[in-house]
Amino acid sequence: MLSNLKIENIAIIEYASIDFTDKFNCMTGETGAGKSIIIDSINAILGEKTSRELIRTGENKATVSAFFTDISPVTQKLIAEMELPCEEDNSLLISRIMTKDGRNICKVNGANVTVSMLKSIGLSLINIHGQSDNQELMSSDRHYTFIDAVADNTCLLENYQKSYGKLLQIKDKIRKLTVDEAMKARQIDLLTYQIDELIKSDIKVGEKDELLARRKIINNSQKLMSALNDAYCAINGGDDYNGASSMLFDAARALSEVSQYLPEAGEMAESVNDIAYTIDSYISDINNLMENSQFDERELIDIEERLDIIYRMSKKYGETEEEMLNFLDKATQELHNITYSDELLEHLNSELQACESITAEKAQLLSESRKKASKIFAERIQNELSFLDMPETVFSVNFNETSFTETGIDDIEFLISANRGEEPKSLAKIASGGELSRIMLAIKSVLADKDDTDTLIFDEIDSGVSGRAAGKIALKLNEVSKHRQVICITHLPSIAAFADNHMLISKAVKGEKTYTSVTTLDRSGCIAEIARIIGGNENNEIHLKSATQLLDEASAYK
Repeated sequence: MLSNLKIENIAIIEYASIDFTDKFNCMTGETGAGKSIIIDSINAILGEKTSRELIRTGENKATVSAFFTDISPVTQKLIAEMELPCEEDNSLLISRIMTKDGRNICKVNGANVTVSMLKSIGLSLINIHGQSDNQELMSSDRHYTFIDAVADNTCLLENYQKSYGKLLQIKDKIRKLTVDEAMKARQIDLLTYQIDELIKSDIKVGEKDELLARRKIINNSQKLMSALNDAYCAINGGDDYNGASSMLFDAARALSEVSQYLPEAGEMAESVNDIAYTIDSYISDINNLMENSQFDERELIDIEERLDIIYRMSKKYGETEEEMLNFLDKATQELHNITYSDELLEHLNSELQACESITAEKAQLLSESRKKASKIFAERIQNELSFLDMPETVFSVNFNETSFTETGIDDIEFLISANRGEEPKSLAKIASGGELSRIMLAIKSVLADKDDTDTLIFDEIDSGVSGRAAGKIALKLNEVSKHRQVICITHLPSIAAFADNHMLISKAVKGEKTYTSVTTLDRSGCIAEIARIIGGNENNEIHLKSATQLLDEASAYK
């Protein structure tokens, strides 16, 4: 669970340290006080995209850190797989620094990680439910995800998608082969020309580098020959002077002659003699280099012509020799496919028929699983909605069969009838904001056992709800908090009254800057804040009594 969140220089929050309990945590405050900034900060340590605009004006960087305790086995496994440090007490410290130049420094238990690694870990730690979830409800093409979650259809969907992907590949091959005769003739002419041109060019891997190196030698031949000749003469000598080799042999003989008198001279004679033989061996090597460095003008012309051919081919078929040869292989294969397209089409059509049959079987298995799960899902949702003060609501799942798609053959849409006697209609068309909030909470309750995350955050999921319905949402959130940590941002007094840990988000202007603070409220603070929510900024005796009554009733229920 999330035990502590530290925020530094995020928007109007200069510094805040927020402690959470393992039960029902609630945050309230006036609009614009900074509640959404806290959600943005949590999203940052979960690896979500951030903007440098989050950094407080006048600062160069912003920092968010979160301390988690009793992390789940799923998170522990992820950390181990990433070879990150593991704490014996199963605690976890995540930090993220965002800078004005767009850099992000992310750490898990002190070890550097990428943002994508942070996101993978974050998905196992916290699940945030907000207004975006309501938008997901409004989009019927996402409704299948809820049914698949109930049915545990991960394997069935993956198996279907593998067959569907293969089906698309076969259809693409057939499409490429199915062209009219005029187009086929043009393709054959073009491919034949390209293949012929590449074969005649006789491209070889590494040839360009060899030619460039040889051209460099030829262009510097005078300098090379002069230097090699100087080296040759220095070692071998000339008509009028001795070279180093001859002089060293002479020195060795002279030292040898006096070795009977000076034994040291004998040792020197042997060493000098060895050096002389070594240097003498270079005479032949240098002579070979001079012979190999000789060229005629035609060789340079040939090199330039060959380089020109390679350059022209690279402009058409690939920058490197490898790319040009790959192009040749692909063109040869494509020409073969077109030439024998009738035979290939017959084979592909047979393969397509078999693949369609397999895909249909897998699609049907997936569809049957969904239809079976949808009945259970609808029944449980209706029970939840009845509890959430929508007893007359009829919730159903409608199926229409489609052709093969990425997600199967089911066009799934949630239907509701909010009033007795009315036919169920598309949820996206008739549900109000308050109804959507309660339906989403009902779905989250039904799917709770499919969610392994320890922390659930509800960001104003009570939007558009008031009165008795708000009280029912409070009871449901309280129920959920008995099994996992709940953090809720709300504007409703009945929900705030059920909080085990109530935090007030407030802002104040000091000098020329705005500052947001987070205060954990005691009972008297809770009463004052709930009274403010009830009656606005004016806390009179009636509002205070109402707030006290709400807190007492919530305590008695819990």
